[in-house]
Amino acid sequence: MVPVKRLELAKSRLRPDVVDASALALAFAEDTVRAAIACPSVAEVVVVTGDERVSAAMAALGARTVADPGGGINAAVSAGITAARQHGGDDQPGAAVLTGDLPALTAHHLDHALGLASLVDLGIVPDHGGSGTTMITAAAGLDLVPHYGEGSRVLHERAGHAVLAVDEQSPLRWDVDTAPDLATALTLGVGPATALVVSRWAIPR
Repeated sequence: MVPVKRLELAKSRLRPDVVDASALALAFAEDTVRAAIACPSVAEVVVVTGDERVSAAMAALGARTVADPGGGINAAVSAGITAARQHGGDDQPGAAVLTGDLPALTAHHLDHALGLASLVDLGIVPDHGGSGTTMITAAAGLDLVPHYGEGSRVLHERAGHAVLAVDEQSPLRWDVDTAPDLATALTLGVGPATALVVSRWAIPR
């Protein structure tokens, strides 16, 4: 499950440093979702958004879209988890939540992390800064309750999520919030949507 903000509200910390933060935010989400769809361990990708442009782009990739109910990221994530598990029937399959700003993510890296997640009841992948969260997981039959916000890593750990042994330089840990984050993501190798946006114009203002 991937929550994606309305594009005009996305990437506020990146906006002062780039020409078109909305275009980049959409590209980040497309590359994140593309990697998730290609991952062998993923049965379905659900995107929660209140932005029609995002919905159209995600549907074109093959993701199912769910309307953002409002109320912030935790409400959006909860709506997506509910929709995904209702669609999965009575078995309440395992679930994972990815942030939508992982432009260097690959199916291989996600598959490796989900393999690690299969060994625990609740899992978490911290962001590269160490205090945030890029992925949370829950095994089949267990509730997945999001605790996003400032210091989300600690909040998720307190809720019982075990930190998965994902390499510090894994693109799964490299969410992009700032211009330096983007520069590093580019060195890791970004997906086609982000690469296309970057190629069209110089990133710095």
